[in-house]
Amino acid sequence: MSNNKENEKVVIKSDSVAKEKVKKKNKKDEEKDGPLELLKSILIALAIAIFIKAFIMDATNISGNSMLNTLHDGDMLLVNKISKNFTDYHRGQIVILKAPDYPNRLYVKRVIGQPGDTITLKDEKVYVNGEQLNESYTSVDYTLQTSEDYEWKLLDNQYFVMGDNRLEGASNDSRNFGPINKSEIVGHAFVRIYPFSDIGKIDNNPYGNE
Repeated sequence: MSNNKENEKVVIKSDSVAKEKVKKKNKKDEEKDGPLELLKSILIALAIAIFIKAFIMDATNISGNSMLNTLHDGDMLLVNKISKNFTDYHRGQIVILKAPDYPNRLYVKRVIGQPGDTITLKDEKVYVNGEQLNESYTSVDYTLQTSEDYEWKLLDNQYFVMGDNRLEGASNDSRNFGPINKSEIVGHAFVRIYPFSDIGKIDNNPYGNE
């Protein structure tokens, strides 16, 4: 009888030792996997953030006064990058584009002309397909920086962009570097997120007909 009890004790003790060993092993495995899992989560989050920034949405800062009085120096905007894959930009949209004349620099401008349009700058006014464009958003009443007249016929995938600030020398835009290709446009601004006092949706349809 006593031998049976002793055997039971030995078995119970052996089971306890085995369970304790397994428990310690699992704990060590968890300790080993912990940093790896954390690193894996960080890398996944980083990859998602890079994907969103590259293809879906990004933020950009306004530097300078070329878009006065609509946008101001220091404003921060959210940029829609994905819609360009499904639709064309329309007249009035505020877009972010790769600067044709400065590598690694971005410009923020307004679309004035779309593919197929004829843009005429005459008598200090903008004409699109022969009709004067009503630009209530400009900083001044005149448009040209010179008294000469100019005309551009936009090809497929070409856009004519200008800054809202029409004071002389205030905006470097299509009046200087000509029409741009759609591939040069990064996306369009749709929300101002800073300063906090001016947070809100950006009017990309000032003409009310798009």
